[in-house]
Amino acid sequence: MADPITIARPYARAAFQSAHAAAALAPWGQFLSRAAAWVGDAQIEPLIGDPRVPSAQLVGLLLDLTKAGMPAGGAADAASGGQAGAAAPAAPQTDAAQLAAEQRNFLALLAHNGRLGLLPQIASQYEELRADAERIADVQVDSAQPLTAEQSAGLQRALEQRLGRAVRLHESVDPTLLGGAVVRFGDFVVDGSLRRRVERLAATVTGG
Repeated sequence: MADPITIARPYARAAFQSAHAAAALAPWGQFLSRAAAWVGDAQIEPLIGDPRVPSAQLVGLLLDLTKAGMPAGGAADAASGGQAGAAAPAAPQTDAAQLAAEQRNFLALLAHNGRLGLLPQIASQYEELRADAERIADVQVDSAQPLTAEQSAGLQRALEQRLGRAVRLHESVDPTLLGGAVVRFGDFVVDGSLRRRVERLAATVTGG
């Protein structure tokens, strides 16, 4: 049986193609981000796949919820620069009515195929396609201690020069690294952690 990521891929590509054709990458990103958050909400999740809930009613509910914003405690909108609830500006050529219709049809397709539960994977893959189209690198930085503003800015400048594209840093603290940091972007990995240095030293001592 195919895994959720594989099943979600054609839906993410379809959403991206619609968004790209309408010059509406940001609005679609915000829509998918919000929809993904809502299908994981404690009150909405039980409704997904419940045969007693009409698909049209569920789609309408999700559309209304995405317009209202993110659920309480939800992640920030990916398309709005981390401003939860902020409206992502549509490009001038974007027709609002057409955009709304396409998004409704997209949710209806997912509901018909029993794939609404895949919205988190679809939203994630959409953002990868969008970032590639906009020449943006989403870089994960795990550090033993929180980076200072100066460290973050310096790392961002260095990565932009190295990767040849704009960089968005996603920082998290991992005390198990002991010191230093690990930087990841796709297959590009820089492990500058103290833990890695200790592992290398141990391997040298043991002859491994």
